[in-house]
Amino acid sequence: MDRQYTSTLLGRAVDEFAKLPGIGRKTAMRLVLHTLRLDEGAVDGFCQALQTLRHEVRYCSVCHNISDTEVCALCANKQRDASTICVVENVQDVMALEATMQYHGLYHVLGGVISPMDGVGPADLQIQSLVERVGRGGVNEVILALSSTMEGDTTNFFISRKLSPFPNVKLSVLARGLSINDELQYTDEVTLGRSLINRVPFTGN
Repeated sequence: MDRQYTSTLLGRAVDEFAKLPGIGRKTAMRLVLHTLRLDEGAVDGFCQALQTLRHEVRYCSVCHNISDTEVCALCANKQRDASTICVVENVQDVMALEATMQYHGLYHVLGGVISPMDGVGPADLQIQSLVERVGRGGVNEVILALSSTMEGDTTNFFISRKLSPFPNVKLSVLARGLSINDELQYTDEVTLGRSLINRVPFTGN
């Protein structure tokens, strides 16, 4: 047993909490001690929610967003503009854009960006499914809403090449009110909303 802890169970719990991103061991200890102060029902509910999430969560067969059903609520919503697809890196970006209340189209979640340094290539992302989706018709505009990083720009360029067989589909990117190297999910809602409204045609430069 780690001499830092008077209980092996306590130490194991701290170890597990400390595995979460952004959680150091001191914060993990505070979370564990807080958990011990909760009544058993609250802790059981917390654990059950995590187990249910892990075992039952799905990914939308259309846009690859997290969903409870085969097709997510956004894709199934007939009030959304199905002729516009906003391409994002991850689920957090969908949440960030939705929070602006400035976008009413659909999404396509890539699951990352092209990053050779990290061993992530086009085949590792949901790019081909985007091409197939556009190829089925009915799409007038694809908004490339990726972070303004080298990896994001590389992915934008690759997608533009893959969508070149569809000249009638407009390609646009967020206005560069976003700072270089900014990640979308950490951008404030006002700036993100304005960048979305003032999006510009994608030139590939």
